[in-house]
Amino acid sequence: MITSLNFKKYKTEDFRDYYNLVKEDTYMKYITGEGMSKENAIKRFEYILDFGRQHDAIGYFQVRDVETNSIIGDSKLVYNKDDKSLFEIGYLLKEEYWRKGLGTKICAYLLALASTIDEKKDIIGIIHPENIASRRLLEKFGFKSIFKGDENGATIEKLILKRNGED
Repeated sequence: MITSLNFKKYKTEDFRDYYNLVKEDTYMKYITGEGMSKENAIKRFEYILDFGRQHDAIGYFQVRDVETNSIIGDSKLVYNKDDKSLFEIGYLLKEEYWRKGLGTKICAYLLALASTIDEKKDIIGIIHPENIASRRLLEKFGFKSIFKGDENGATIEKLILKRNGED
């Protein structure tokens, strides 16, 4: 059983680990619909590295089991691309780590990290509407659904955690 997680910003030498995650249809089913091609993964990874260089505290992180150093998934705390006044969180777990409470640990870490940067900034999570586990996880932390439908050719649901006191 995994008791502790480590969050490490991606570095150039982590591409193989990143690609091994995102090439899998099972892991990407609710994110892009299917695994990424190597070409698309390279482009995305270059963006991730660039974003990480521009921002000290936020970015894209490998999620590892502290005891074994095994990669269990991926996560992000970034500015929402459509509304920079919002943080956006995201996470991906390898299938063998589903339903073990690790999504809760990842989400708690990302929310705590967001609070150290700006405790009033609202946080959005964007999921596929059929991803019941992710919806339940976000709702457990107080997120409320604000949009469900098609956007930019993708079927999505947006959930928000209001932290600025306004509804």
